[in-house]
Amino acid sequence: MTVGTEQKLDRGGVTAALAAFVFWGLVPIYYKGLQNVGAWEVLAHRVIWSVPLLLLFLAIRDGRKIWKKLQLAPRNVAWLVLSGIVVSLNWLVFVWAVANDHVLDTSLGYFGTPLVNVVLGYLFLKERLNTVQIAAVAVAALGTIYLGWYLGGPPWIAMTLAISFGVYGLLRKRLPVGPMLGLLWEIALMLVPASLYLLWLSSQSNMQFLHMSTGIDLLLIGSSIITVVPLIWFNMAAQKLPLSILGFFQYLAPSMSFLIAVFLFGEAFTPGHAVAFTCRWLALVMVSIEPFQRARRRMRG
Repeated sequence: MTVGTEQKLDRGGVTAALAAFVFWGLVPIYYKGLQNVGAWEVLAHRVIWSVPLLLLFLAIRDGRKIWKKLQLAPRNVAWLVLSGIVVSLNWLVFVWAVANDHVLDTSLGYFGTPLVNVVLGYLFLKERLNTVQIAAVAVAALGTIYLGWYLGGPPWIAMTLAISFGVYGLLRKRLPVGPMLGLLWEIALMLVPASLYLLWLSSQSNMQFLHMSTGIDLLLIGSSIITVVPLIWFNMAAQKLPLSILGFFQYLAPSMSFLIAVFLFGEAFTPGHAVAFTCRWLALVMVSIEPFQRARRRMRG
């Protein structure tokens, strides 16, 4: 057995990947408990409480080296401002969608992210598309168009989540900054706007934090755990598993969200959704065949 094969079969990596994506799959249940809190306030608390938790994690991991690692070139900071805005948009739309009974649309959106990545790779990274990938993107697009026609308007939640997360991945891929350090910079750069928003909300007597219940307060503070902990697990998995294998775990979270939306929250699964999901699943199978075959060859080698 080669070293690469041992990494592919690393139980710790598999466990960490499962933990991360199962956690992300269950996140809609958590944010459902905050449906009476405005999405902007939830986002602000997610930013504010995540900063100290991330600092604590990095301090434990890196020790005194953390201060040197925090020093980034101004150009990289500028790009992190942009990526922070994009991921904030993704978080905001997700929280709003969960609160307003659109978890099914979030599932559809995150199922579309790998396909968005294919298109972005072609447009910005000069990656070539083979015939199967082009056909897969076309199939997914047709399903989305049909859903928009069926609903009488574009499925903006799914489209926004898929595109914003894809663009976020593209931005971070081109930045020479680690995921945890980059996330700290992103949310730290949003710390002042988030704090000012909460101060304004409080001045208008519209802030829910400390004015609803202890349970709500704890959920808002705990949003930092929802943000940071699965990312730690994901990074552990990324260190021990090749991306060709790790990529297959990413379908677990939207699959769980799909089941939660339909069977736990009772959201309507319309014929339009059936066509859109079928097209999206078919497209994912099409683009996954080659990486799956490549991963099997590497494991055998």
